[in-house]
Amino acid sequence: MVGPARLLRHLFARPARSLFPADSLHRIAAMIRASESRHRGEIVFALESDMPLREVWMNVSPRDRALHAFAHLHVWNTAANNGVLIYLQLADRRIEIVADRGFDGLVSAEQWRGICQLMEERLSAGEPEAAVAEGIEAITQLLEAHFPQRPGEVDEDELPDEPVILR
Repeated sequence: MVGPARLLRHLFARPARSLFPADSLHRIAAMIRASESRHRGEIVFALESDMPLREVWMNVSPRDRALHAFAHLHVWNTAANNGVLIYLQLADRRIEIVADRGFDGLVSAEQWRGICQLMEERLSAGEPEAAVAEGIEAITQLLEAHFPQRPGEVDEDELPDEPVILR
């Protein structure tokens, strides 16, 4: 059973644009573009302020919502299976990273969780854009190590760089 505190957080969640106004979203898109010029991976940033109350009542986790967003946004649909979703859920104050199967055996769940925790700390400190920037940079380093640019090869931008507001 879901607790009343979680229901209230979702019912009265701050709109995503209050933490990430348009200029902030444009800077994040630029960070993603700059990151993707350094490797062959794809990064998608998605956020939602709250979940539908029906899902909160059913105790759907932020991880489950992130997995749904990963599929819905087609982050899995890259030639090298190297898409990464950064999912920020404001009401539950959670960040989840979902990486495609190309990362299997390369990056551990603990490494992904560590990046989430770094971002959550910056978010808790009231620095939402800096939290996302830190996460993008940490993921960029992993992508550079495992999916580096190849000399003479053109890397197609397979997924949009603009952040996605889900709710």
